[in-house]
Amino acid sequence: MPTLTTYQTRIIPDWVDYNGHLRDAFYLLIFSYATDALMDRLGMDSNNREASGNSLFTLELHLNYLHEVKRDAEVEVHTQIIAHDSKRLHLYHSLHLVGDTKELAGNEQMLLHVDLAGPSSTPFSAVTLGKLQAMVAEQTDLPPPAYVGRVIALPPKK
Repeated sequence: MPTLTTYQTRIIPDWVDYNGHLRDAFYLLIFSYATDALMDRLGMDSNNREASGNSLFTLELHLNYLHEVKRDAEVEVHTQIIAHDSKRLHLYHSLHLVGDTKELAGNEQMLLHVDLAGPSSTPFSAVTLGKLQAMVAEQTDLPPPAYVGRVIALPPKK
């Protein structure tokens, strides 16, 4: 199975800057909506969050801007599960023109499953964990994304 398509949208005029390009913040908005859609697929939709009192919090993310995205472009987000444990989810979103494999932006995220009453970390439910394991099994043949695990730093001075 290829990466999972989690979100599609058209780039609207309010999201575009003075250069005619998608503004930095709206890349993250699109990826955030993709994370919401992934949560729905994992059975963590709004009804489940209300009933269980559990949700996902973002611990860390990295965003790589690779190519221009312009007004009115139809884009989609592909999502790959990199790893998970009983409480955390490491994932990678990539932004593409609809139907195209060229990666326009990449977004690596580390998420934590949280009991909102605490708030404190809590293990995923058996149902969610099973869905995560099934997604990972479907993606075992995918290569690791090129932009996972990157560190921001200037090269060392020589």
